[in-house]
Amino acid sequence: MPTTVDTAENPPGGRSAARTLTRLWPYVRPVRARLFTAALVAILASCTGLVFPLVLKWMVDGPVADGDTAGVWLGALLLLGLGVAEALLFGFRRWLVARPLAGVEASMRADLYRHLQRVPVAFHDRWASGQLLSRGTTDLMLVRLFLAFPLTFMVVNGATILVGVALLLAQDWTLGLVLLAPVVPLVVLLAYFEGRFAAVARRAQDQVGDLTTVVEESVLGIRIIKGFGRHRSQARAFRELSRTLRGTELAKARLLAAIWGVITTLPELAIGAALVLGSVRVADGDLSAGTLVAFLSTALALRWPVESLGFLLAMSQEAATATERYFEVMDAARETDPETGEARVEGAGGGIRFEGVSFRYPDAPDDEPPVLDRIDLHVRPGETMALVGATGSGKTTLTALVPRLHEVSGGRITLDGQDIAALPRERVRELVSVAFEEPTLFSASVGENVLMGAGADAGQPELERALAVAQADFVHRLPQGVDTQVGEQGLSLSGGQRQRLALARAVVGRPRFLVLDDPLSALDVHTEALVEAALRRVLADTTALVVAHRPSTVLLADRVALLSGGRVAAVGTHQELLRSNAEYAWLMSGSAVADGTAGHAADGTAGGTIRGATDSTAGHAAGSGTGTAADGTAGGAER
Repeated sequence: MPTTVDTAENPPGGRSAARTLTRLWPYVRPVRARLFTAALVAILASCTGLVFPLVLKWMVDGPVADGDTAGVWLGALLLLGLGVAEALLFGFRRWLVARPLAGVEASMRADLYRHLQRVPVAFHDRWASGQLLSRGTTDLMLVRLFLAFPLTFMVVNGATILVGVALLLAQDWTLGLVLLAPVVPLVVLLAYFEGRFAAVARRAQDQVGDLTTVVEESVLGIRIIKGFGRHRSQARAFRELSRTLRGTELAKARLLAAIWGVITTLPELAIGAALVLGSVRVADGDLSAGTLVAFLSTALALRWPVESLGFLLAMSQEAATATERYFEVMDAARETDPETGEARVEGAGGGIRFEGVSFRYPDAPDDEPPVLDRIDLHVRPGETMALVGATGSGKTTLTALVPRLHEVSGGRITLDGQDIAALPRERVRELVSVAFEEPTLFSASVGENVLMGAGADAGQPELERALAVAQADFVHRLPQGVDTQVGEQGLSLSGGQRQRLALARAVVGRPRFLVLDDPLSALDVHTEALVEAALRRVLADTTALVVAHRPSTVLLADRVALLSGGRVAAVGTHQELLRSNAEYAWLMSGSAVADGTAGHAADGTAGGTIRGATDSTAGHAAGSGTGTAADGTAGGAER
């Protein structure tokens, strides 16, 4: 299973939240006009609320003190009008940001998806799918919410606080200084809170990715879980991860509660002190009652902008963490093509040639030997070569190098004389068609899955031909025929059916080069014989490299290459290798001795017995014309 992202390699707080969030600017730039307009509208709406205390001051010192009923009604109408205006302005702000920010989220998600299609396969080997899913869903939702609410209101509340403080000092500078007393301790506490909250927020979002991975694996592997009765252990693992995430979320809640308590308490104490001092001054005649009412009303109007700072900072920090996680993926290097333009495929030195090819995985330890070491191999034009070797000998890795799913660490691979590293990947994958050992189907129709391997102009004739080659006529018995939806991962079909559709996808485009990784492993002997007979006609017109584990598949090939320990140990025809190579004879016989020495037996008797038995089997199979025994006896022994 791919490992989760190690947060030690991507420590939270490596850069400030503000610097991280500035990386969103390329996505925000196209909608900046509406966002700036929305911010101005929100500032206007918020400052409209600060007019309320001024109206109250006029009412208390004027109509209320003078007993002017008409003036009181006029003041009430003014307050009502201000309230309606404030509500309309905030509603207009919401309308301004809703559509563009949904577009920003969609654009970021589309870029992430495109990027994931262009990073090397090794990237996907390292990253858990749940981590990538959480970055494309939960994290982008947090970014959108930040742009819609905290970003705007940190600006709005900052402007409101500045205007409000100016009004307070203008009304009475002594009381204003009393209210400003908590500013310094609040700034220090908020800075401390930001660092603590950043670490917990990052941990929580990584744990969401881990949990998503477990859920996805449980859904995709439900047959295994049920088949082995492992639902309790899976549920236990899920509960443990959920409990861990719950603990982290509670830690976030405790931090937020603590800072909220401080932000609420200090301003309230300052307002209380201002109320006592102001009341004393009103009693002494140094301050009018209207001024005190206006002052306290303004202070109370500033409570939400001040108290919301902790909440807004928390949301901003979560958005910064989400942005950091998003760009961790986006910063991964893409597959690159040469800048010299599309290289021309030459006709000389044709076929597939491996010249001193070595390969090691990028994340492999330096002291670990390469998976493939100095591979020299030539598949001639129009030839089919079988790759045979024990498990772990490097067969699948070698086939993955041809379509450039991995890049060679040393040496080079040529297609008809042209180094594939000098060809754009798109061109390489037009020339090379592949079918993997584990057939993957998509949530689409049968026809759409098969035609993925063809050009845009392919139609029904090509589809029918490919289905015939793969002996996939079962599709016509499906409820909607080739239009039947196969479902996620194609799990509504049997393993053999999925493998035949994957083979049809590989041959539908009449590829120049064909790479097949054990394409018949899931088929029964009768279907296998039919597929082999049809596949022979396809292989006659293409250059093919076929990973084989059974003699029947080997017999499709003109020559065989034996891989052993990441190197080519022998090349020859099936019969030649049976006679001359004990390891090959052992692999083809399927009769391994427990101590593992039979394949390398120096004893001529043992080796001769193995070779003789396999020779007899292979000869009988070849005589049948399909690679399987007519009476089933030899074929069964062979398998």
